Amino acid sequence: MQALQSVNEFVIKFANVNGTGSASANNLFAKAIFRMGLPVCPKNIFPSNIQGLPTWYEVRVSERGYLGRRGGVDIMLSVNPQSMPQDIQEVEPGGYFIYDNTKPLDLRLIRSDVNIFGIPLTRMCNEEYEDPRQRQLFRNVIYVGALAALLDMDFAVLTGLVEDQFKGKDKLILPNIHALELGYQYAQKHFECPIGIRVRTADKVGDNILLDGNTALGLGAIYGGATVAAWYPITPSTSVVDAFDRYAKRLRIDPGTGRKNYAILQAEDELAAIGMVVGASWNGARAFTATSGPGLSLMSEFLGLAYFAEIPTVLFDVQRAGPSTGMPTRTQQSDVLSAAYASHGDTKQVLLFPSTPKECFDFGALSFDLAERLQTPIILMTDLDLGMNDNMSPPLTWDDTRRYDRGKVLNAEQLEEMERYGRYLDVDGDGICYRTIPGTHPQKGAFFTRGTSRDEYAVYTEKGEEYEKNMHRLMAKWETIKEWVPRPLETTSEQPTDTAILFFGTSEESSMEARDYLAEDGVPLNAMRVRAFPFNDEVESFLARHERVFIIEQNRDAQLRTLLMAEFELGPDKLKSVLCFDGNPISARNIRKQILQQMPGYNVTPLRRERLVAGAENRS
Repeated sequence: MQALQSVNEFVIKFANVNGTGSASANNLFAKAIFRMGLPVCPKNIFPSNIQGLPTWYEVRVSERGYLGRRGGVDIMLSVNPQSMPQDIQEVEPGGYFIYDNTKPLDLRLIRSDVNIFGIPLTRMCNEEYEDPRQRQLFRNVIYVGALAALLDMDFAVLTGLVEDQFKGKDKLILPNIHALELGYQYAQKHFECPIGIRVRTADKVGDNILLDGNTALGLGAIYGGATVAAWYPITPSTSVVDAFDRYAKRLRIDPGTGRKNYAILQAEDELAAIGMVVGASWNGARAFTATSGPGLSLMSEFLGLAYFAEIPTVLFDVQRAGPSTGMPTRTQQSDVLSAAYASHGDTKQVLLFPSTPKECFDFGALSFDLAERLQTPIILMTDLDLGMNDNMSPPLTWDDTRRYDRGKVLNAEQLEEMERYGRYLDVDGDGICYRTIPGTHPQKGAFFTRGTSRDEYAVYTEKGEEYEKNMHRLMAKWETIKEWVPRPLETTSEQPTDTAILFFGTSEESSMEARDYLAEDGVPLNAMRVRAFPFNDEVESFLARHERVFIIEQNRDAQLRTLLMAEFELGPDKLKSVLCFDGNPISARNIRKQILQQMPGYNVTPLRRERLVAGAENRS
């Protein structure tokens, strides 16, 4: 059997039992690789129960800088008998399967094309520790030590991380280092180290950081000027408000009085949460909420009110697998259509699509400027993969000279000079009217905020021509919005081509990796990442220049493709779907395979939509 050989390019997956403390040890491994100067992409795949079910932690190591899921597993470290039959089948031919051999491996699971290493982790812990909890926790640390020997990792990096992690809790440092040494010494004694896959110190990280998107969003809200957060807890968005609270305690406290200059309200449900945000925003505060798909559904009517009454509103949607409860701890991009047209009637909502923690921070702060400038809801669309996993990202930066854009807000002097104030009067011809903040003037500038039809002066009316005029103005504002939202990013192939890929959010890394693979296959592709809805003229021009465009997204119903077809009145033949909706982040191999299946000359059998959907779950 030919064992896999590689340096600084591999995928390792840890198979554990949820609730056993494995996440900390697995994270220690990923951070050690990162500290050795190598780009890493860790993915925590966990169940929605508290403990007992299988959980996995996948780490992509790539000196070439590929940060998406590749597909396939080169090294599987499995300490969960419940998932072992599945785990060993995921290993690439020539790969490595490492398991706890305190109990012998079921002979039916053995594969002749996989290198199998047994380490008696449970027995080692039983002999070394008396406390049951220590036995459980240090088993995970021991296998990290063993991996350090097998992969030729810098052991000093691991010990340094332990010292950093437990700084201030010094009595925990030596026991953890001892557990690492136990694993390292066992592997050195019983196996030929290193194995074919190894790690070598490099300098490929630069000034990048490891950060989860939810933390970046919470900090972005702070820097964006938010002072009010109203939310109802829901996976996977809860840690957004947790982060906001954590940073607000440091950055939103008056240094002289100790007074809190912020408010966080846990509402009784998602309807109340968005209602509080709309009310606080109407009153002049910068307010936001964070939710996921089920919450977005419940917030739909209030989003319609904010759209029609033109009240600045910010919503962070960390998408998960739906519909209904779905898979709460799995990722998807399946709220696109429900967010874009949130609420009944003719509504269109502004969407932002970040793909990195830095963009979560930047777009999170930008959301409040856009909401006030455009006087409309801004829905920032991230997902569980970006929100809850550590991602390698450029460092967060902020220009201290930047000033908040409050948009068209009349002050007392301006109101004093006006004969009559018209809240919905389009003075500048861009569809955006002038608003006032309550209390600005003792007599002027007041208006009745309503969700019913009204004229330009906010006076109730059911005249069809007044309603129609207002709706036309909202569409004129929609055209203005296109110039304010983040523009798409385009990458041009070195070879002339009439074929392209288009994607958004967390599909970026795997899409661009697949593009490299396809170039090697003789299929050059131009690429575009859309970063906002509404789509501007650059998106329309990109689609028009290509014979076929593969729309890569993580949902069943090709929602971004549907949105593009609806907005640009395109037929279905030009836009081809590449889909993934099994709850795992889309992989580069998956994308490459689906595109090749739909390219002329590569697949003689026409690929129908139903076949595409039915087979997506089975693609690696």
